Amino acid sequence: MKKEYFLLGLLLYAISVLYLAMTTPISPHEAKILYTSQDLIGTLMRWGESLVSGVIGLRLFFLISGFITAWLFYELSYRYFSEERDAFLSTFIFMFLPGILTATTLVNVAIIVLPLVLLFVLLYEKGYFKILPFIMLILFFIHEASIIFFVAVLLYAVSNKDKKLIIMASTFLLAFIYLAKGIEIGGRPSGHFAEVFGLYATVFSPLLFLYFFYTMYRILLREEKTLLWYISFTALAFSLLLSIRQRVYITDFAPYVLISIILMLDIFNHSIRVRLPEFKKYYRWGFNTVITFLFLSVSVIVFHKTLFYISNNPNKHFAHRIYNPYLLAKSLKEQGFTCNEHIKGKESYQLQYYGLPPCLKKK
Repeated sequence: MKKEYFLLGLLLYAISVLYLAMTTPISPHEAKILYTSQDLIGTLMRWGESLVSGVIGLRLFFLISGFITAWLFYELSYRYFSEERDAFLSTFIFMFLPGILTATTLVNVAIIVLPLVLLFVLLYEKGYFKILPFIMLILFFIHEASIIFFVAVLLYAVSNKDKKLIIMASTFLLAFIYLAKGIEIGGRPSGHFAEVFGLYATVFSPLLFLYFFYTMYRILLREEKTLLWYISFTALAFSLLLSIRQRVYITDFAPYVLISIILMLDIFNHSIRVRLPEFKKYYRWGFNTVITFLFLSVSVIVFHKTLFYISNNPNKHFAHRIYNPYLLAKSLKEQGFTCNEHIKGKESYQLQYYGLPPCLKKK
């Protein structure tokens, strides 16, 4: 990809995430965090709101983190590819992944974890070992699912006989075990295995996820296994195993699988550049098809508001849980209501954000 095309894509990305962040009403998840959570995510939301009013303020620090993530991903891509155009293309695809767009515009822990993971890999590649324990410490405290990351780092370190990395990863894993932190494991076989494929298809786009799965499998069998691969593959394996017994939350695994775009493009380049010109057209056709489906998925996300309002059955729209409380609050305020008496659960937090707190019970 040429630099000018990449810069145009970067501009479109910035416009898209800013538009989504400013026009999308507060989600149930965001509203609950805002009013009930005292952790890092809730604190960042309140800090942002104190600086900038409206939903854009709630999402301010997560937008900034999204742009930092894109920059770090480019830096890491630049180290992996011999040609800068491949680094541009890799970053371009990464920025427009549905999972990245939604993580940047809707408050969640994934977009805070992602730059830390990328920074860890980048600094490790450059040999800056002294900073790595501090990044691991931050991940340990802000993301309970970071046990996936520490397992992946330990497996890589053992495979490559990196004693320093073995000690660091082992220390944090033991701390997880001692404090009984990490992903909650339990339940009984309940058929969520197919569901996790649907979740991955959502964050990648369907065809790109299939290629992600192929990439992980091919590297497992016959390619060099880098730290990036260990992180992505471990997250994939964990999620598939856990999905047999329990529901999987994609935000636990997204920060570790989405970075695999570099590996996917690298495998594609190796496949196409050893072919004769007459056989390359099939690979280009496949690439164009995957990218077309990716941008169809992106278009659905960017224009979801329009699609919601023109939908024949808005309650079946994927964003109805965001827009229904917003429209309800608007209607109730027009009728003169100043509080919410009947709505419970996360939806009540959304109404509270729009100026309709729970009604006080009369004594």
